[in-house]
Amino acid sequence: MQAEDLKLLVTHEMPFGKHKGRLIADLPGNYLNWFAREGFPPGEIGRLLALMHEIDHNGLSGLLAPLRQR
Repeated sequence: MQAEDLKLLVTHEMPFGKHKGRLIADLPGNYLNWFAREGFPPGEIGRLLALMHEIDHNGLSGLLAPLRQR
């Protein structure tokens, strides 16, 4: 994980699916859990979803708050 990846979580929108248009950081935990069970998509979006899942699963979403304020 790079510091830039955290910034992407609060600026990058989900490009497809039920939550298309929502920021990756705002995706619900059950949606992230579904990807963890079924498999993350390839490429950058999959990498970001996996990172957000890890952050959400470990209760670390508060780490993103300072990045949202910028």
